[in-house]
Amino acid sequence: MDINCTQQELALLQQVATAAASLNRETYLVGGFVRDKLLGRPTTDIDFVCVGDALELAGAVAATFRPTPHVDYFKTFGTAHFFLRSATPDSAPYDLEFVGARKESYQPASRKPAVEPGTIKDDQLRRDFTINALAISLNNENYGTLIDPFGGIGDLDKGIIRTPLSPDTTFSDDPLRMMRAIRFATQLGFSIEPGTWQGIVDNADRIRIISQERITEELNKIIDAAVPSVGFDLLYKSGLLARIFPQLVALVGAEYKDGQGHKDNFYHTLQVLDNVAAVSADRWLRWAAVLHDIAKPATKRFEEGHGWTFHGHEVVGGRMVPKLFAALKLPLNEKMKFVRKLVELHLRPISLTKENITDSAVRRLLFDAGEDFESLMILCEADITSKNKQKVKRFLENFLWVRQRCREVEEKDHIRNWQPPITGELIMEVFGLSPSKPVGLIKDAIKDAMLDGEIPNNYEAAYAFMIKKAAELGLQPRAGS
Repeated sequence: MDINCTQQELALLQQVATAAASLNRETYLVGGFVRDKLLGRPTTDIDFVCVGDALELAGAVAATFRPTPHVDYFKTFGTAHFFLRSATPDSAPYDLEFVGARKESYQPASRKPAVEPGTIKDDQLRRDFTINALAISLNNENYGTLIDPFGGIGDLDKGIIRTPLSPDTTFSDDPLRMMRAIRFATQLGFSIEPGTWQGIVDNADRIRIISQERITEELNKIIDAAVPSVGFDLLYKSGLLARIFPQLVALVGAEYKDGQGHKDNFYHTLQVLDNVAAVSADRWLRWAAVLHDIAKPATKRFEEGHGWTFHGHEVVGGRMVPKLFAALKLPLNEKMKFVRKLVELHLRPISLTKENITDSAVRRLLFDAGEDFESLMILCEADITSKNKQKVKRFLENFLWVRQRCREVEEKDHIRNWQPPITGELIMEVFGLSPSKPVGLIKDAIKDAMLDGEIPNNYEAAYAFMIKKAAELGLQPRAGS
């Protein structure tokens, strides 16, 4: 068995083989683990297929390892899995899954198949791609033998994504496989075989029967890839992107009027995404790259004598983020707020390179960006996609200058993680107020005075300013305050 396994993995496979033999259960190592080991890619998901009761086999194997916390049995689906700690302390645990060999048949309106027991050959026939239909025998009579009925090894060597059955059958049965084909091509740097590609194009509309959660899971894996633009370009050219993310497709193309045009904002966005991916693995920073110009179609105008403009696209785009996250079933939590913040702020550092920068402008950028300042700067630097190398060099030098000014102001004023010395609670206590508009007005006035450099960032100055501002609003401190 020459598939680049560690000693722990080889011992594990032998233990599974021993348990299978004790149950007289025909068993195989299958799928992604075999593929990734042959490619030399790290993997911790190990799938086993047996002819017969997979739950019984999982129990027998688990009895040897005593996994923590326990074995999960899914009797309805005839599968079981458990985690096994890696011998390397810092490595992720192995996820062992056991399933009975089966054959499947599909109804046109659903990707959920009718399932019945089958042979290893039946099980390989139901796999999505030839490179995922590889199996290794764990049976005594041919232990370690590679079973490759569809030429998966050849496709691995050539870097090809190809379906074992006709593409129409494969993609009509389970349309999510179209997304998976593009995801594997992106992750592995493979090409999609022409007939398989045509099958995706022909069946693109079938993606509508797939749940948004499953589609977004594949989108996230594409975004996480080393060069995510490959996947988005394939999604666009196949027709899938128009069906699953039409707002992004709206960025495609450059319009010309009176001899003046604008850049293709779709391919610009893909370049920004790749630029971010080259320096950061942060999925949500990559999503900010995807969405940073999402409102350009809505804000596009042609101004005589000036050309095409997209005024306010960062503000409109920020408002679009929660709705897009909801539609895509992305988390409506701090991750969404982070993406929205970066979309709304992505022009601010650029504007600082075009004016006589003041400490006040720097303080406001630091305050608004907060702990996400570095992520914002990565996005802004990635946003420079001109083919003019001198222009790119000039902009990057300007950003270095902005960074330097931000460091100087931050060291002096400590604005980035600034907490106002005067809280709303203190304002209400001093003036005997309940939560109301005057409280917010006073609090914002103190913040603005500090950011504009009118008063220093300390309690005494802020308290004195609070009294002054309250007096302008006709408020006096309570007796004893």
